[in-house]
Amino acid sequence: MTYERTGAAPAASPRDTEWSRDDLLAYADRLLAGARPWASENGARITLPGASGGYGIDVDGLEGFVRTFLLAGFRIAGARGEGVDDLIDFYSRGIVAGVDPESPDRWVRLDEHAQAKVEAASIALILDMTRPWIWDRLDAITRQRLIDYLAPVVGDDSYPKNNWLWFRVVVQTFLRSVGGPWSQADIDQDLAQHDSFLREGGWISDGDDRSYDHYVGWALHLYPVLWSRMQGATELAGGRTAGDLARLDTFLQDAIALVGVDGSPLIQGRSLVYRFAAAAPYWAGVIAEVPSVPAAQLRRAASSIVRHFAENGVPNDQGLLDLGWHDEWRRLAQNYSGTGSPYWAAKGLLGIALPADHPVWAAPAEPLPVESADVLRVVEAPAWIISATADDGIARVINHGSDHARPGDLVGDSPLYARLGYSTAASPLLNGDAWAEPLEQSVALLHADGRATHRAGMRVHGIRHDGAAAVAGSQATAHWIAPATTQTRHGSGITGEVDMAGTVTTWSVVRGAWEVRCVRIDGIEADAAPTALRIGGWALAADIVDDTVSENTASSSALGRVSTIAALTPGGIPSVEVRRDASPLGAAASVPVITCPVVVGEWIVTAVHLSDHAPTSAPSVRIDGVDIAVVWPDSLTTEHRLA
Repeated sequence: MTYERTGAAPAASPRDTEWSRDDLLAYADRLLAGARPWASENGARITLPGASGGYGIDVDGLEGFVRTFLLAGFRIAGARGEGVDDLIDFYSRGIVAGVDPESPDRWVRLDEHAQAKVEAASIALILDMTRPWIWDRLDAITRQRLIDYLAPVVGDDSYPKNNWLWFRVVVQTFLRSVGGPWSQADIDQDLAQHDSFLREGGWISDGDDRSYDHYVGWALHLYPVLWSRMQGATELAGGRTAGDLARLDTFLQDAIALVGVDGSPLIQGRSLVYRFAAAAPYWAGVIAEVPSVPAAQLRRAASSIVRHFAENGVPNDQGLLDLGWHDEWRRLAQNYSGTGSPYWAAKGLLGIALPADHPVWAAPAEPLPVESADVLRVVEAPAWIISATADDGIARVINHGSDHARPGDLVGDSPLYARLGYSTAASPLLNGDAWAEPLEQSVALLHADGRATHRAGMRVHGIRHDGAAAVAGSQATAHWIAPATTQTRHGSGITGEVDMAGTVTTWSVVRGAWEVRCVRIDGIEADAAPTALRIGGWALAADIVDDTVSENTASSSALGRVSTIAALTPGGIPSVEVRRDASPLGAAASVPVITCPVVVGEWIVTAVHLSDHAPTSAPSVRIDGVDIAVVWPDSLTTEHRLA
């Protein structure tokens, strides 16, 4: 089948050049200029056009000012205050009005709406970073009003137990430096909370559950680096900074492999409307001078991510960051996302805070890992296999341990977290049905009414390198969910009435662009009666999607990408599922699937492939109990134990 689409295929070859500091400055200036016309009369709010976000227009205006102030602050700091008088004057005037209780466009206070606590951290961070040019020049009344505005953070225990802890730490550190109220007990408590989220290999969960996403980089690793450079932070850190930087260094050795050759970051996790904020941890690594990843390679990763969006129509024709990925697509937003929210993308331009004479700008170019050779890495904390391939420039993650839930939870699969695979070249489906019915990159038992089971709460069986391939496995208590009427869209899966279906074990054997997916139904609940087992491949979306189905294989192609799934054991029936307006990447989304009879205790094996070309042949397998031998298309044989 063919569905209408226009557009050019993304580049799949390494770029000969990368953006310079001047290119990044010009892009930052374009974003700041685009937002300026939407400022209020006194400049304290910037309310971007469009339907208001879930928190209302007053919060929209606060976010618009503060998040562009974050970008302006990087610009001012990198220029050492020279030649940026207009930015200094505009944002200083906005600050004066923002903290004036009589101003008609005053800021929403921290005790009026919790979102102001998030924005307060950016205010404090930039006031510290630009201290000689803004804070030191404010009048005494405004300084005191700023202190009073920020002061409610002290002793406030209502902050969510996740990356928000850094907002309180940053604000109190600034308050301490200007003679305001602060609490050592609060800071100690928050740092201890951060440490409770630390996981293997430099990874950090955004809370107590298995929440692994871009917040690891653009919040939980970024803030420790920037905080350590704030005035007075050394005295508060208690000697922890070396450990924080060592964890960042370890994390970046994985993260550097998660950027596609076209600069796309991984399309996974909540708050994707922040777009090139995904570049933030690479700049943090440059600032921290991490030893294991060259500064020039970090620079290339960060600038490539920003350039990716610039080359795909961001900002839009109005010069604005809208709610979407390449184009506006409001379904990508969470409940907390407003018209000013996307400007947290400013974090991805942190590099412009480094002055022109910083060594990173003169360092000889270093290619990204995917530009040089295939990458195959095992990441223990989220139970991810990273497979990036040089011939097509795509980075992929095969996921057996991240679901924004806890082991044993019976909640819905979040498409942002619980799918079996994520990539720089394909997006999960994110329409309403996608939350209720796992389809792409899923293994699901089908109900007689068509519903698909969820796997959130799965138990990780293991993850390891196995010679030339990598292997990961998990077991899910498969369950159907009848969604509750009201849902909170903060990234987690849906909640509702649960019906148990059975137990399903899935193992992935990964090499290059191929995943050999081995599925075994371990047991079925007595009254469940599923009608089939459905195994979904990668979703591709565009305005034109071409689908092909043969005896054992189904595939979809769009914009120079090809998604393929092949049945490697008997009984699998290939087909393609099509969804409309389900992806931020295009109007039509297509998912190749294999549907199998429900058989307990036997391995069902498929091969799943994503590349810029169709495979000429698929792997084959031999299975003996829990032992599997995979013969790959290049004739190499690898042997594995699914245990």
